[in-house]
Amino acid sequence: MMDAFDQSARGPGGASHFARALAGYREPRLGRSVMEIAVTALPLVALWIAMWGVSHISYFLSLALAAPAAGLVVRLFMIQHDCGHGAFFRNRLANDWVGRVIGVITLTPYDYWTRAHAMHHATSGNLDRRGMGDIDTLTVREYLASSWLRRLGYRLYRHPLVMFGIGPAYLFLLQHRAPLGQMRGAGWRPWISTMATNAAIALAATILMIVIGVGPFLIIHLPIIVLAASIGVWLFYVQHQFDSTTWDRDADWSHPEAALHGSSHYDLPVVLRWFSANIGVHHVHHLSSRIPFYRLGEVLRHHPELAGIGRLTLWRSLRCVNFVLWDEDARRLISFRELRQREAAKL
Repeated sequence: MMDAFDQSARGPGGASHFARALAGYREPRLGRSVMEIAVTALPLVALWIAMWGVSHISYFLSLALAAPAAGLVVRLFMIQHDCGHGAFFRNRLANDWVGRVIGVITLTPYDYWTRAHAMHHATSGNLDRRGMGDIDTLTVREYLASSWLRRLGYRLYRHPLVMFGIGPAYLFLLQHRAPLGQMRGAGWRPWISTMATNAAIALAATILMIVIGVGPFLIIHLPIIVLAASIGVWLFYVQHQFDSTTWDRDADWSHPEAALHGSSHYDLPVVLRWFSANIGVHHVHHLSSRIPFYRLGEVLRHHPELAGIGRLTLWRSLRCVNFVLWDEDARRLISFRELRQREAAKL
């Protein structure tokens, strides 16, 4: 039944129909939004203090608490993400200032990131408008036409150790401090946001270092941030780099179609769904980004036919690491290994 619906949803007007139907879920609920912030931020503070406390007994015990703490940082990032879409509060200023404050914790300058992410939503799945807020993806033709040096660079960039380890740490710890070359034409606001975020991070870090010491601060906070960064990049990756995703050239590209079929439904276990703030319901989010994350589950309950579109389980998502090149002829992502086998067969 789901397969049949998936085919009909790809027909003329299918995705657009859902985009219109979801408009009624955009209304945020003030009490719920405040509660979601509280149940995320307060446990994070408690875990951070607990990590400091038990580090005097055993650093490995402290390190074990870094995983749930990182999950809470990811959840705060998702709240910041909703604020950037104007989805968490009715008031624009409330969204912006809550997002900016959270940006100090997530090491993410709110105004800069919001602009880049809006570009991602506006161009996702468009082969002619890649390069802003996306995972860099080459087509097979582009890769084969590249120099050996560019191929090597792309293979290194796509290596799991870089993509989910070194890359996220670099992005959140260094690149976000001064995203040079990515704010051309953006005006002064993203720069002010970035520098103000940096100043607030430096102030908060300095105070904590004075209170508990430089060493304890670093061995507690760095594992949390590095792990949260890797989780965040993984989530973003599998939401668009999966087996049934879709990409089109500009002439054939449609925002509703790209949103519904180019974004996955990452159907996670309930605990991980909570920590990731329902971001796995990504196809619905791209169809209607003003829906608060806590109403995305409501959308699936009322429209169960959406649950099967682009569905990706935790186990199945592990295969997505191999999807690195878009084959325009086959209209799917392929691995380096598959390309190598194809080229060898031609010889």
